[in-house]
Amino acid sequence: MFRQADRIPMLLDAQKFFNACNPSKTLKVEQPEDRQYYIDFSAVRGGNVIQRLQRTITLQPNVATCQLFTGHIGCGKSTELFRLKAELEQQKFHVVYFESSADLDMADVDISDILLAITRQVSASLEQVNVRLKPSYFIQLFGEITDFLQTPIEFSTEAGFSLPMGIGKVTAKTKDSPKLRSQLRQYLEPRTSSILEAINTEVLGKATELLKAQGYAGLVVIIDNLDRVDSSPKASGRSQPEYLFIDRGEQLKKLNCHVVYTIPLVLIFSNELSTLTNRFGVKPTVLPMVKVKARGGGDHDEGMNLMRQMVMSRAFPGLSAAQQLEQITNVFESAATLDRLCRVSGGHVRNLLVLLYSCLQEADPPIQQTCLEMVIREYRDDLISAISNEEWTLLHQILQNQDNVKGEEEYQTLLRSMFLFEYCDDEGRWVAINPAIAESKKFRQGL
Repeated sequence: MFRQADRIPMLLDAQKFFNACNPSKTLKVEQPEDRQYYIDFSAVRGGNVIQRLQRTITLQPNVATCQLFTGHIGCGKSTELFRLKAELEQQKFHVVYFESSADLDMADVDISDILLAITRQVSASLEQVNVRLKPSYFIQLFGEITDFLQTPIEFSTEAGFSLPMGIGKVTAKTKDSPKLRSQLRQYLEPRTSSILEAINTEVLGKATELLKAQGYAGLVVIIDNLDRVDSSPKASGRSQPEYLFIDRGEQLKKLNCHVVYTIPLVLIFSNELSTLTNRFGVKPTVLPMVKVKARGGGDHDEGMNLMRQMVMSRAFPGLSAAQQLEQITNVFESAATLDRLCRVSGGHVRNLLVLLYSCLQEADPPIQQTCLEMVIREYRDDLISAISNEEWTLLHQILQNQDNVKGEEEYQTLLRSMFLFEYCDDEGRWVAINPAIAESKKFRQGL
């Protein structure tokens, strides 16, 4: 347990702390306020994965690269991608980051949807730096789409044709209408190769040329939230992630700029992982959980310390790490209460924030041990109620045999449901049970 030194009490801004702990908020590292809350967990995640993504781009700025990034839901991928964006912008790259879930229906995604979303976001971002594109192919294509859908769509502004507005109006018309979306895909599918060629020459290629004329090192597109596409089967019988990234991965790879896609973690456990790697020519980069426990049991000291800092930086962002830790009893009943929160989170960043936020919804700081235990109990009960007898058996088998999760079924059952957490150290990947489940009477009886 962390032992506090003598401290000078400081006034905690409870409202600001509450807002900073919102688990739905993604830290944008380029913003000074958010940067105060950012903690670099790379030392306890098994390596600096963002540095790998960055170096792949900066060491070959004039070559189009395509990288795949994944990790457990809520482990901090979006925050790390904003860090990547900030670091690349410091090196004079024009970075287009967007959340695909804002443009796409994640239950029903096709390759043409992704290509149009990328084109819209890139062209809109370029207009913000006074780079306006008027690709002749898309002007003609949108006219044909209007005729085909027999739906009036206005693509012009007072200044003329607007590519992002044109794509936005088409996708808005079809996003809420499965029938129109299906018709549009039927029209676009045989034209995918020509659309891709037009994107590369008239949009990405032209954009890169104009950006470099302004002094930029190149163009980078980061497509976040594609890891959230549903695993529902397509008409071919393939799951949606397999269809998009394996069957159609060759086309996603062909974009004429630097691209980073987030992909569903289930693909790491697929029999076709090697096919995926061959399609893209690169192994997916995985963001593991934060190690708060050691492989052999007990606390992982460095991981625990960084999780403490993550909490305390949100309470006292203006102080040094050492000074923040001196203020623990302004935020918690005791240092043991903070340690309890860090341990039960299992190193899952969003889990910790969800538990902390729930405590702050109950009462102002300092957070009492009784309040935290009530929140943990509710969280544990929700988890336990979701575990079937077969899943209990599978959980015990993996833990007793000290196995890793194998295959898509075990991933969906145990990791996606957050019954098990996966970590990475010098020996490789390993799993441990969610600490909240480990405390349950039913789990202890099974042991």
